[in-house]
Amino acid sequence: MPAPIVTLTTAENQHQLTIAQPTAGLALQGRVQIPGDKSISHRALMLGALAEGETQIQGLLLGEDPCSTASCFQAMGAKISELNTELVRVQGIGLGNLQEPVDVLNAGNSGTTLRLMLGILASHPDRFFTVTGDSSLRSRPMSRVVKPLQQMGAQIWGRQGGALAPLAVQGQALKPTHYHSPIASAQVKSCILLAGLMTEGQTTVTEPALSRDHSERMLRAFGAELTVDPETKSVTVTGPARLQGQTVIVPGDISSAAFWLVAGAIVPGSELWVENVGVNPTRTGVLDALEMMGADITLENQRIVAGEPVADLHVRHSILKACEIKGDIIPRLIDEIPILAVAAAFAQGTTVIRDAEELRVKESDRIAVMAAQLNRMGAQVTELPDGLEITGGAALQGAEVDSHTDHRIAMSLAIAALNATGTTTIHRAEAAAISYPNFTSTLQQICHPL
Repeated sequence: MPAPIVTLTTAENQHQLTIAQPTAGLALQGRVQIPGDKSISHRALMLGALAEGETQIQGLLLGEDPCSTASCFQAMGAKISELNTELVRVQGIGLGNLQEPVDVLNAGNSGTTLRLMLGILASHPDRFFTVTGDSSLRSRPMSRVVKPLQQMGAQIWGRQGGALAPLAVQGQALKPTHYHSPIASAQVKSCILLAGLMTEGQTTVTEPALSRDHSERMLRAFGAELTVDPETKSVTVTGPARLQGQTVIVPGDISSAAFWLVAGAIVPGSELWVENVGVNPTRTGVLDALEMMGADITLENQRIVAGEPVADLHVRHSILKACEIKGDIIPRLIDEIPILAVAAAFAQGTTVIRDAEELRVKESDRIAVMAAQLNRMGAQVTELPDGLEITGGAALQGAEVDSHTDHRIAMSLAIAALNATGTTTIHRAEAAAISYPNFTSTLQQICHPL
């Protein structure tokens, strides 16, 4: 019996993922069902908790981050059934009716939970909240949402002048604002819009480039009065709002699909179908980048599901070429840059990624970590202040690498290992469960020795 290609071992609560390249090589074949979109899962739980009546959620992501969101809102009075992918029922308590929690709210590793929730908490008068997260989240910048909320009259305190969690929030009746965000960030935009739900008048956010628009789509579906001006890249919500419970069908997360798209593109002889993927145009920068690189990807069975465009993605191995990734496309693929760096390592020529300094304040410094770990495998990666320069074509070798407890790093390194000779061991691979609990089992199912 041939030795397994993909094995997972556990020691002292840490996982080691080992990928051993068979002597004759491997190919990837099959159909892949990916987890629900993380961004949409968070927002469905939050808006369901704030709405009147019942919200039903199908296809919820069961990763650790949405679990953090659910537990926080349960602690403030929302009734949320056991989380599963089939059907989650949320009994909302109505805007303004969140209860003062008896304990500290813990967002775990989830920046989306903490940043979006701050806008909600700050706008609930006469209630006191304390929020924290794990060691990674406590080191990530919160001033980007705290400062605009303070301009609206919010009272928020925390380490380094409110820049770092733990944070204390004394809810207030806020005043509307027009916030010109210096960065294109869906988290910043969503936080301010959520604060505006309970604020009398119009609250507007203008961005330098349009960030993902899941909040806008869902707020409209739940009954908020919201307008979008693409010309000025502005979104306005009118408060006070009333939200009504809805049925939300969560499509597959394109950020999770990206790992299989790159895997299918770089491993010779591969052909994969990635099913039920959300292809919201504010999220498909990764498809545009892979198209620039010459990847053979087609969108099939395109449809609209609960207001979000969805398709099945068909990918086959192809010869990739280098490209330049910068400018307005960056907000549309910021989470996919680690796996695009892997694609670039196997492309002909030198790929340059710029304008992505945001990566330095994610779950890890993704610029530094991806450069260091890919170079351990023999890639030619140069770290830039705001991105990476990757000269493709070097033969990658199996090595000992580390996820730095970052889920996207863990999975990106696993995909790189599929096209490296020898054996690669990824330490702290348990991080993948934050957004993709079944990543390893899916990898095992589609890997076939030649």
